[in-house]
Amino acid sequence: MKVTAIETHICNAWRTNWVFVRVLTDDGIHGVGEATLEYREQTVAQACKELERYLVGRDPFDIEAFWHDTYRDVYWRGGPVLMSALSAVEMALWDIKGKALGVPVWQLLGGRVRDRVPCYANGWFAPAVRPDEFAEKARVAVAQGFRGLKWDPFGSAYMNIGKRELNDAMACVQAVVEAVGPDVDILIEGHGRFNVPTAIRIAQRLEEFDITWFEEPVPPDNLDALAEVKQRVRVPIAAGERLYSRWDFRALLQRGAADYVQPDVSHAGGIGELRKIAAMAETHHIAICPHNPSGPVANAATLQLAACTTNFFLLETMSNDVPHRREISTEQARFEAGALLIPDGPGLGIDLRIDEIAKHPYEPRNLRHYTGALTQIRPPDAVSYFNPETSNTPKKQQ
Repeated sequence: MKVTAIETHICNAWRTNWVFVRVLTDDGIHGVGEATLEYREQTVAQACKELERYLVGRDPFDIEAFWHDTYRDVYWRGGPVLMSALSAVEMALWDIKGKALGVPVWQLLGGRVRDRVPCYANGWFAPAVRPDEFAEKARVAVAQGFRGLKWDPFGSAYMNIGKRELNDAMACVQAVVEAVGPDVDILIEGHGRFNVPTAIRIAQRLEEFDITWFEEPVPPDNLDALAEVKQRVRVPIAAGERLYSRWDFRALLQRGAADYVQPDVSHAGGIGELRKIAAMAETHHIAICPHNPSGPVANAATLQLAACTTNFFLLETMSNDVPHRREISTEQARFEAGALLIPDGPGLGIDLRIDEIAKHPYEPRNLRHYTGALTQIRPPDAVSYFNPETSNTPKKQQ
């Protein structure tokens, strides 16, 4: 079997655009991957295509050799564009291998250690603004079965936050905690936008709420600053969604800069690289909780890792999505009692419907965090994509 081509397909998903790849082979088996890189989708799609010259004509089973050779030969190493492209193509190769051998990817990585993974919800709050609106949305999410809720209550603050804005944020947190009770995990998102004294000040205010973690309290480009925050606060710190390889995570772990690490399978090098990052974290007795806000293929790949990784703790899960998520792939996500079930189909257990993707062409989007539109993360007609029996009748696969 030899690789013959890499295809890229961009699909509008309202707040962003999903970037999918298909790696084709000469015997008809193809693999799928996802390189969704918010606000730079066309750039990463071109980077995926440029990997063709490293892959066409090679055996798709030689995943480690392809990854090594590609990374070795890129003079300007690391960064989100290269690593996202490499991630997508790498996960597509795992998909091919699993399909060819008739087993799920987790079987190729040592076998399953769990049959389900606990989830927390993101996106559940859209488009709430006032504390009472967040509280009502939180009740709905918990009624759906989620046992953890994550959100950013800090409005459009950047680096610093005023007393009124901070009090408003804490009122929002209090409203949600009171609405859902003490048994639901509360995870507070910082989106990497505060300076050190402000992050510390916020963390001190969050102590009373017994939060599960404070995520990305400072920008991701200074790990010493992150380590300083962690050393000076008493709430757990999570970080890592904007780190792009095992070498980046080595620096984070050596500094003791986080209690939970959050690599993204679409950005940090793919399935094999996340396994290596998880093993490094395990030697520090730290759990991984991958960043997972993107599309169906990234979710499928992350579930493969959840299946076989012993120190995998929590999975980020978007509580709903654009209605056409049900149409553009064969996703079979099953959600029960606050957990997603591990799939057992061959490869990643998912395929793309190219004809449906074409109905939702690329539309440019910009970052919403500082525009007053922070909570507008989902369209008004967003729906759950869990449990296929509640979805639309599947269309014939292409």
